[in-house]
Amino acid sequence: MSAARETAPPFGAALAVRALGDGTYTVELPGEWTVGGKPHGGFLSALLAKAAVDVRPGDGPRPLEPLAVSAQFLRPPGIGPALLRTEVRKTGRRVTVVSVHLEQRGRTCVEAMVTTGHLPRDRAAWTDLPNQPPEPPGNAVELATLPSANVVRIATACDVRLDPHGAGFLHGQIGDPLRLRLWVRPHGEQPEPLFALVAGDIAMPVTFNLGRLGWSPTVQMTSLVRSRPSPGWLRVQVDCRAVHGMWFDADATVVDSTGRLVCQARQLALSTVT
Repeated sequence: MSAARETAPPFGAALAVRALGDGTYTVELPGEWTVGGKPHGGFLSALLAKAAVDVRPGDGPRPLEPLAVSAQFLRPPGIGPALLRTEVRKTGRRVTVVSVHLEQRGRTCVEAMVTTGHLPRDRAAWTDLPNQPPEPPGNAVELATLPSANVVRIATACDVRLDPHGAGFLHGQIGDPLRLRLWVRPHGEQPEPLFALVAGDIAMPVTFNLGRLGWSPTVQMTSLVRSRPSPGWLRVQVDCRAVHGMWFDADATVVDSTGRLVCQARQLALSTVT
């Protein structure tokens, strides 16, 4: 077990926010849930959703849950203290909409519109999901064992496995389709809706299969939480539709251990190496 994994705060603890009583919250962005020294985008989406649910938890017996997070990544925040400002934009019978801004040193780093409500408990009437086994195969690569785990620290904060089939970049190969398959679960906890948001952004850039191994910042990401995940692994398939110049897209489909769709995430990102 790596030192990073030993000291990483559990996911629930890493999301801890402190309310100031006026719709604002303070938070300490942890160094373990990062990529390249900057907080992970999926983790930030979960954090903003946590504040949105907290500021307007709902009046019934069931607390509200995140349904959608549409986030603009304006500039990368750093590790350390940050401020979350919330504003309830709509309160309805089925959905509540909250805007959340993450600020650091007086500047907004990430802003999002978060839609909250109640996730469905019944089975889906229809689905079209990837054919991916519920658990990682024996040859799946544990990302925490790769040298890059010193930079991609989120790989040790949670358990992430990568299907080596179709991930030619692991061996310096170029030309595999821009599709990656992974499995992820939190350490010491079971996955829940906020962790599903992390899973939707857990993959390395699909453009690695083009040999573009540089930093690929997310510009915009919209994540839809579709149901509450069951215990066990979350399986993730990420596909790209097109790479135009420096711009590329990534569509993640997250399915739980029972075959239930729990999250869809689409992002627009920049490839800094062309």
